[in-house]
Amino acid sequence: MKEKVILAYSGGLDTTAIIPWLKENYDYEVICCCIDCGQEEELDGLEERALSCGASKLYIVDITDEFCDEYIMPCVQANAVYENKYLLGTSMARPLIGKKLVEIARKEGATAICHGATGKGNDQIRFELAIKALAPDLKIIAAWREDKWTMQSRQDEIDYCEAHGIHLPFSADSSYSRDRNIWHISHEGLELEDPANEPNYDHLLVLGVSPEKAPEEGEYVTITFEKGTPKSVNGKEMKVSDIIRELNRLGGKHGIGIIDIVENRVVGMKSRGVYETPGGTILMEAHQQLEELVLDRATMDVKKDMGNKLAQIVYEGKWYTPLCDAVKAFVSSTQEYVTGEVKFKLYKGNIIKAGTTSPYSLYSESLASFTTGELYDHHDAAGFITLFGLPLKVRAMKMQEIGEKNKYE
Repeated sequence: MKEKVILAYSGGLDTTAIIPWLKENYDYEVICCCIDCGQEEELDGLEERALSCGASKLYIVDITDEFCDEYIMPCVQANAVYENKYLLGTSMARPLIGKKLVEIARKEGATAICHGATGKGNDQIRFELAIKALAPDLKIIAAWREDKWTMQSRQDEIDYCEAHGIHLPFSADSSYSRDRNIWHISHEGLELEDPANEPNYDHLLVLGVSPEKAPEEGEYVTITFEKGTPKSVNGKEMKVSDIIRELNRLGGKHGIGIIDIVENRVVGMKSRGVYETPGGTILMEAHQQLEELVLDRATMDVKKDMGNKLAQIVYEGKWYTPLCDAVKAFVSSTQEYVTGEVKFKLYKGNIIKAGTTSPYSLYSESLASFTTGELYDHHDAAGFITLFGLPLKVRAMKMQEIGEKNKYE
């Protein structure tokens, strides 16, 4: 009886070519697994394609709600943003995909998992760290890093498939390298490979339009939150995944969430990409807007550091680690009173505040106004500043003393 391998399968050219390659070089029974993260790609015909290429079975696993509730939301609540721009769309999905591949491997009694990530990118790290953390006994096959893998271009892969009797409607034409899920879509390649080039947004954008092509009239949006989790958009209650879909629609319409970034990959190189995250950008901004009202200064200060730390952890694929669990636990503890309503206007790429309310707001109009109230006496500030500035004054006096001594030496 042949050993089984689970192949992370998208239906694209790379993973389609891997099916006969695995059978030829490893004599495995190949079981394909397509993970649906809400990418809205056509899944019809995928099983027929996988089976016709030599796979014995295809699993299609919808993880959209789990992805939104258990992976996206902890990062939203932490305001986890990598290098000040990247909202971690691909990074958050890979650990969950790895988890589902392991679950299928256990169900099928497989001995190996194979992926089609290249040897230059971050995804190979994210997939493999997830598999190592959850199933250290399983063998991992990274096709593009194998000496037996000799294909170096799309045309090579097409030729290989045809040589094995697989005739599919793939072309060798170059296009952007894209990754899409419910949270975002990323674009790399073509003119983006040179940072000196302006992106061709008319050709590139998928989820929306550029700010220049957005409507001339802005649109108001209201989101409610309960303990840090979004509950409704414009008065309509929805689960998190549907809220993200609705915000994607609204944000795409108004040119929200388009970034062009040169990021530092884990493997040591810089890469340039354009990301569209319309709904995610709105959701994170709205959540921050509410936190401004309800979190105290010290908590916000530490939470900012923890958000940066979580972004790095997630970017590097270290989701299933004690450190990640600890950071998420801290962030979760800060969300107890992040409840309220956030209103804003979307206009040509901008998210403009239009009012925030919360029953747990720490904002006090009587304290913040210029009118003296019962809780605040202006005279108290003098003593506070004296003590708060004491270390600065002591040091300045010492420097002054040293300066005087140096004059006479």
